[in-house]
Amino acid sequence: MKKWSGCVILVFLFTLLVLRYGIMENPLAETSLYNPFSRNSSDHQQWLIIGDPPAVQNPESGSQVVPADTLVSDLFMPRNLSDRELRALQTWYHLHHLISQVEGLPHAVEAIKEAGTAWESLMVSVEDERLINSGNVSAHQKIKEKQCPYSIRRMNASEFGDGIFKLKIPCGLVQGSSITFIGTPGGLLGNFRIDLTATALPGEPDPPIILHYNVRLHGDKITEDPVIVQNTWTVAHDWGAEERCPSPDYDDDKKVDDLEKCSAMVGKDDKRIFASRHSNASRQPSSTKEGAKPRRYFPFKQGYLAIATLRVGVEGIQMTVDGKHITSFAYRESLEPWLVSEARISGDINLISVLASGLPTSEDLDHVMDLEMLKSPPMPIHKAVDLFIGIFSTANNFKHRMAVRRTWMQYDAVKSGAVAVRFFVGLHKNQMVNEELWNEAQAYGDIQLMPFVDYYSLITWKTIAICIYGTEVASAKYVMKTDDDAFVRVDEVLSSLNSINVTRGLLYGRINSASQPHRNVDSKWYISHEEWPENKYPPWAHGPGYVVSRDIAKAVYKQHKRGRLKMFKLEDVAMGIWIDEMKKQGLDVKYMKEERVYNEGCEAGYVVAHYQEPREMLCLWGKLQETHRATCCGE
Repeated sequence: MKKWSGCVILVFLFTLLVLRYGIMENPLAETSLYNPFSRNSSDHQQWLIIGDPPAVQNPESGSQVVPADTLVSDLFMPRNLSDRELRALQTWYHLHHLISQVEGLPHAVEAIKEAGTAWESLMVSVEDERLINSGNVSAHQKIKEKQCPYSIRRMNASEFGDGIFKLKIPCGLVQGSSITFIGTPGGLLGNFRIDLTATALPGEPDPPIILHYNVRLHGDKITEDPVIVQNTWTVAHDWGAEERCPSPDYDDDKKVDDLEKCSAMVGKDDKRIFASRHSNASRQPSSTKEGAKPRRYFPFKQGYLAIATLRVGVEGIQMTVDGKHITSFAYRESLEPWLVSEARISGDINLISVLASGLPTSEDLDHVMDLEMLKSPPMPIHKAVDLFIGIFSTANNFKHRMAVRRTWMQYDAVKSGAVAVRFFVGLHKNQMVNEELWNEAQAYGDIQLMPFVDYYSLITWKTIAICIYGTEVASAKYVMKTDDDAFVRVDEVLSSLNSINVTRGLLYGRINSASQPHRNVDSKWYISHEEWPENKYPPWAHGPGYVVSRDIAKAVYKQHKRGRLKMFKLEDVAMGIWIDEMKKQGLDVKYMKEERVYNEGCEAGYVVAHYQEPREMLCLWGKLQETHRATCCGE
């Protein structure tokens, strides 16, 4: 009986101890940003024990509840990292609240789950490389060979394994990447298909299909004429809505990257096009004979060689055949080109060769001649700067980041430290990409890694991270957000901010005060009534280049910590929504319009020019150096 009483007392005391800790204020919020992952620090794990964030319901499975500590334990485990390595994680530590703020952001739970796996693999690789560098030279050479290739070529591709030709895409696709195949449709029907697939998730037998391109030369159940059918597929949502070329919807005049979703020439009786396809048009049978079916143009034909190219654009993927634009297919939510891990071609086609080019590849650091010039100086905690610029980038956008480093990051204001610039990059599902990204971060010191896989629907989390860095690390007077394909005239931004001389309640940029939510479910920017019930957004500034004052950035961070920010998947609109809430609470907001922020390209006199390829970035910088005028390339 005494033993039993003693056990009861011990259990009671233990329960009191747990309750005492459970009601304590979480000490994490005020912990130093600079060295959160020091092996001697245990504070970062306390939130897993004290005041756990609520378990998160997986939106894909409905009833399955995922414990928050399971999702984040790997991401916030202490690591044996040097101060130089920790520079890439200065905001990581303060983003642990994200797991409790997933409502309204598609694929948020999956992105954190996948990041846990990717992060653990990366940390194992980092530790292995340390061991290799300590003496095993041959193994080191083997690791260097894993660098993401710029192009992959397969000749004599006619031999299919299991009836499917497969081309591995090691590091995904980026804007400008292309896959070209040369072959001749043959067989009984001449039907064939091309699938761009992602990596299959654990436990799933089949991978998601980012693009399904199905060529049916003798039609299908809907038509007897040749047709191209495009679609996507995932385990969770099965097949999406088909897009057909020629389209039965004659009023469908939507475009992708300013190109027709289906070329007007496809399916039309065009003798000129038909004649140009064959060397001797006079030898072809007349299409005007009585009773003969009119010849209609179709890019593929049995027995005729075709050269076809899939090219990755800003808004979608285009197909050209024999130099003619044929189709465009817009990206769909969560099915993005960086996810592509393999190209598969199957069916009645005799392949000659397949070439993937323009693939994302990092520069060999051993051969970067201007490495020291491109490095960003370390930023001491709370160093005051005039302007902090946070750049959205994705893991395999190596070339875009290098173009920014070699161009507008060379402004005197940036080199002197008056302006600080950092890239904000989520993890990739591909380990090779993450390894290259890690090496790049250590080399240049200008990358902030994010503790989630980089789905487009989660970019709002990066906005929060930029506000954290701009106020808690850089202690900036102003905080700016831009993209890695935007060219920023830093001198003009500073000049404009100085001239308006507004240091509180400022939103500066290309202000949109009359925009409405996209209600078209096929739109990349589709917003449901549940996500935003109103017919109009509050004023917001376009994402390629907007600036907020320090007080707004600070308020975003504080509201984030308290779980009071409305999560909205369009980050620039989200900032407008947050500022509108601050306005309702008494903040005197000043909306300063800057019409020289061009969100759809470049125009003379620009302050920000968007959608600039790396070569265009270098061209713009060269023009500024030569003429000291903001003129666009080609002018």
